[in-house]
Amino acid sequence: MEAGVECPVQKRQVLFLCICLGMSLAGAEPLRYFVAEETERGAFLTNLAKDLRLGVGELTARGTRIISDQNMQFLLLNSLTGDLFLNEKLDREELCGPREPCVLPFQLLLEKPFQIFRAELWVRDINDHSPIFLDREISLKILESATPGAAFLLESAQDSDVGTNSLSNYTISPNAYFHIKVHDSGEGNIYPELVLNQELDREDIPELSLALTALDGGSPPRSGTALVRITVVDINDNAPEFVQSFYKVQAPENSPVGSMVVSVSARDLDTGSNGEIAYAFFYATERILKTFQLNPTSGNLYLKAQLDYEAIQTYTLTIQAKDGGELSGKCTVVVEVTDVNDNQPELLLSSLTNPIAENSPETVVAVFRIRDRDSGNNGKTVCSIQDDLPFILKPSVESFYTLVTEKPLDRERNTDYNITITVTDLGTPRLKTEYNITVLVSDVNDNAPAFTQSSYTLFVRENNSPALHIGSVSATDRDSGTNAQVIYSLLPPQDTHMPLASLVSINADNGHLFALRSLDYEALQAFEFRVGATDRGSPALSSEALVRVLVLDANDNSPFVLYPLQNGSAPCTELVPRVAEPGYLVTKMVAVDGDSGQNAWLSFQLLKATEPGLFGVWAHNGEVRTARLLSERDAAKHRLLVLVKDNGEPPRSATATLHVLLVDGFSQPYLPLPEAAPAQAQADSLTVYLVVALASVSSLFLFSVLMFVAVRLCRRSRAASVGGCSVPEGPFPGHLVDVSGTGTLSQSYQYEVCLSGGSGTNEFKFLKPIIPNFLPQNTGREVEENPPFQNNLGF
Repeated sequence: MEAGVECPVQKRQVLFLCICLGMSLAGAEPLRYFVAEETERGAFLTNLAKDLRLGVGELTARGTRIISDQNMQFLLLNSLTGDLFLNEKLDREELCGPREPCVLPFQLLLEKPFQIFRAELWVRDINDHSPIFLDREISLKILESATPGAAFLLESAQDSDVGTNSLSNYTISPNAYFHIKVHDSGEGNIYPELVLNQELDREDIPELSLALTALDGGSPPRSGTALVRITVVDINDNAPEFVQSFYKVQAPENSPVGSMVVSVSARDLDTGSNGEIAYAFFYATERILKTFQLNPTSGNLYLKAQLDYEAIQTYTLTIQAKDGGELSGKCTVVVEVTDVNDNQPELLLSSLTNPIAENSPETVVAVFRIRDRDSGNNGKTVCSIQDDLPFILKPSVESFYTLVTEKPLDRERNTDYNITITVTDLGTPRLKTEYNITVLVSDVNDNAPAFTQSSYTLFVRENNSPALHIGSVSATDRDSGTNAQVIYSLLPPQDTHMPLASLVSINADNGHLFALRSLDYEALQAFEFRVGATDRGSPALSSEALVRVLVLDANDNSPFVLYPLQNGSAPCTELVPRVAEPGYLVTKMVAVDGDSGQNAWLSFQLLKATEPGLFGVWAHNGEVRTARLLSERDAAKHRLLVLVKDNGEPPRSATATLHVLLVDGFSQPYLPLPEAAPAQAQADSLTVYLVVALASVSSLFLFSVLMFVAVRLCRRSRAASVGGCSVPEGPFPGHLVDVSGTGTLSQSYQYEVCLSGGSGTNEFKFLKPIIPNFLPQNTGREVEENPPFQNNLGF
């Protein structure tokens, strides 16, 4: 084996071209390595790392590969050490045929950064083939009239080796009549001629058999032998002669089979059978016999098979013309095959990076080489891709191209790109090749989750069961894979006093919200919190949305009577003068409901009365009024049972007891009813005194307040007195008492308290409602009331 770098280091010239990504390109002079054919597989050739002046391990780090046009892996590179080995036995004759030198070009491709080095493997010939003759026996007829010095062309031997190992000499077995003279054809081939030493005598020696030996120049030399059988014939003194000894024609490679290539012509001055000429190939090779056909009578040369410029550019044929006397003449026909554009360009992909991460800067997607087996303009190519893609093609050396991204890619806009690389030659007609590459765009976490709404409003009815699903939030992420997986969470509330952790929880996977405990509308009508959505990317991105929960009221509170109080030890008694007219306002019941809306709309109903038909209760405002004129026959004490009911579903209710005492006037002292006297007489005297004292103090306080309010009311309404009420100068100014509330009072009522101006008894005038001059507002807890009576009742 023989291996090494032929060019000295000082004669190398390395030219580095910076193209885009700083791709280092190979030098002008390729690296040359030599190996003898038939060298065993695994033979060491060189250390590429040392030849390229690269560090140990740098070939691996830079992604080094060996590529070649032969589509065979005849070299093996150890990228760790940089050693280059022979991967298989090489047969120079199979690889290169007769071509010398036998050069196998290859390229050394470094991807990171992109760099190409050209190299050549020169396969040296060894003497592994002996010369052979196509015919083991060569028949030769020589006229006995042949003069000494006459030369007779013999069949050449074939030797597959080249150079010094090729055919170099011919010898013939010792004899007195002939010797061998070796001629050089000028094209690197030698052929033997048999030269006559002395005249032949057919009667003496009619036939000779000589051994023709072909020797090559190898060491040791190899040889091949053929038997030359010479027949001495009678005189035929004119051999055929060709009109031209040399023919040169051109044939396009797309010439149809059967077309005529050339017509050769020879003439013979003899007559008869000695003048009849037959044309034939003279020791043609197997390839010539498969490609051409010769008409033996006319000398026309036809195509027998399709020509291929890329395989063979020139054919050299020797045509022999024989006459009937076995004399012959020869001519040479050279057929030059001209190229036509019959080969489409080829795209040889060297590397492909797939997928490409989005948002990446300019990235090399693919490295490929363009090849066209035609020549001239037929072999020149242009390369292009679609215009609407974010990719560009950048030419390199040795017909290499790189496909790079023009700008960062966005996976959310395009998940993949179908790139069609179109390669067109410049021949006529133009041929093109299309190569499709699908480039996938991989995702990076560049999109935060987005909620479907910026804020959500959820409704839940109070008294709900714990762990009740009250609603959901939803967020989507335009990324893919784990970058699009969303995790939901509750964000810490801004109000640190709100116990959010005990109110709601969220399912981290699907955003479902659950109420952790039963809610009470009367305690909490609404609350809000923020929900976060975080993806699983790295780094994780998040967003948030506002969730507002409104608690819906349920009818879970019964009405509560504020007036008259129902929990006192002594019942409250309302005084009604017997002179009261129908519709006289006895009192106004006041009730509230802790619920809201229609659940708090209250209505009143008189369930039971001591004397039915005497009193009536207004359903909407709770006013208790007389239904008819009172008489002396009516009982003095009455007990009314009133039902207060809300408008919920189902409705809730409460009852209140009202005591009414009919009197002749407010100055009449209150005396117990006859039926109560025996019980009071039996009571302890101390208890009686305490009760009387308490009643006196309470009456005095109430009397003082009422007098003060009445005086203020009358003074304020002096300019617009209603019903002839006059306020005298005295200690009780007129005053308007504003009685308002939530529950039964749907609007503010003002009652006027006046004193009779001319009376000496200072008796009260009774309450008269004053209707406000504005419409009542519905607050959600109130019902529309019937207009109150407009009459003013008093005595």
